[in-house]
Amino acid sequence: RSGKQTPLGNIIGSGIFISPKGVLEHSGSVGLALVVWALGGCVAALGSMCYAELGVTIPKSGGDYSYVTEIFGGLTGFLLLWSAVLIMYPTTLAVIALTFSSYVLQPVFQNCAPPYMATRLLSATCLLLLTWVNCSSVRMATRIQDVFTVGKLMALCLIIVVGLVQIFNGNYEALTTKVAFSMDRTPSVGQVALAFLQASFAFSGWNFLNYVTEEVVDPRRNLPRAIYISIPLVTFVYTLTNIAYFSSMSPEELLSSNAVAVTFGEKLLGAFAIIMPISVALSTFGGINGYLFTSSRLCFSGAREGHLPSLLAMIHYKKCTPIPALLVCCAATIVILCIGETHNLINYVSFINYLSYGVTIAGLLWYRWKKPNLYRPIKVNLLVPVSYLMFWALLLGFSLYSEPVVCGVGLVIMLTGVPVYFLGVHWKEKPKCIDNFIEWATSVGQKLCFVVFPQIDPIEIASHSEWTDRSSGRKGFSGRS
Repeated sequence: RSGKQTPLGNIIGSGIFISPKGVLEHSGSVGLALVVWALGGCVAALGSMCYAELGVTIPKSGGDYSYVTEIFGGLTGFLLLWSAVLIMYPTTLAVIALTFSSYVLQPVFQNCAPPYMATRLLSATCLLLLTWVNCSSVRMATRIQDVFTVGKLMALCLIIVVGLVQIFNGNYEALTTKVAFSMDRTPSVGQVALAFLQASFAFSGWNFLNYVTEEVVDPRRNLPRAIYISIPLVTFVYTLTNIAYFSSMSPEELLSSNAVAVTFGEKLLGAFAIIMPISVALSTFGGINGYLFTSSRLCFSGAREGHLPSLLAMIHYKKCTPIPALLVCCAATIVILCIGETHNLINYVSFINYLSYGVTIAGLLWYRWKKPNLYRPIKVNLLVPVSYLMFWALLLGFSLYSEPVVCGVGLVIMLTGVPVYFLGVHWKEKPKCIDNFIEWATSVGQKLCFVVFPQIDPIEIASHSEWTDRSSGRKGFSGRS
């Protein structure tokens, strides 16, 4: 499947259909919002260049988690994994599922926001359905991803084409310099930082190929090529999409809309306006499917390193699907669906995402110093990671200052992984009763899910052993199994 997977397909998801409202709200003007979108793409490009070097220098699947574990050791890698499993993936899935339900229900509730319970129930139903699909068949999940990718491309192409027609017809008053940069209030630096967090959610996914590096054909050539083509193209598409929104919607209309693309369609497409919510629903449906796939890959990598229960590394004995990992991710997402509001969730997950990116790119600099003679097929200029980290430090600092509760909760949850690591992974000589309980729980999980450890080629085992982080031991959560 990863042979077909591209950063373009992973990046373009629900973000561009929901983040414009948050970016405009925090930036305070149309002009500054467009600048944030363009600069957001530039920052993603800097990060992706660093990840291209890491991807071919440490050719392991697992992305950030694998690189940080290799460079900084078990504890740092585990904290990254812990935050990804508990925060990043479930929260992102919750946002995409809520976007799906909002766009499906908005045509029904045209004059008001869809009811809270209706959006949550529809989101949970969609999530459970796709979890069942991913548990049932890898081939079916792959076909869903291929087919529903058309939805996102159709929606964006329609928005851009209609927007450009509007501009050519002279409807671009909101985009003139005088109007675009006029604002009722001057946003603080903290508010601009939050605008960047909202935009960064739409760009998240640029590092997904690093999660399946071992499955990419000729990664030394194809990984950087895919990254270098995709990021500028996505930035161009996102900026054009926002220009199209502003060509037909006033800032007030956009901020009051619960589904920006639906409002856009209702204003300009007339009888064909129904195309827009259908296209966005298809896009987000495929996005949930893609995130479920990637999260199961990360759980597998973590369990293989001994940082997660060994049950999460198991697959169905016939269907070869990672049922335990999928069920864990589904359960965590449903919990977050019940407690979060969309735009707060975006700030929440974007803050933790950026924190992970920064730690990983700092690891690149540390690895350069630690192993200067290591062969690196790709070696970026030092200005690239340094520039990224300077922006990263400013963004996280001002975001934490502006939203101390939302961002602080993410940090607290990440730090709760410290005692879990020392009790579950670092503590190797556990009492026999604990080992017996782990073995019993694993056995029960295997019987309930009909899962076993996948067969691994001996050559693959040898190749992994060259990169193994031995400092953390291999027993971990696996017990003696």
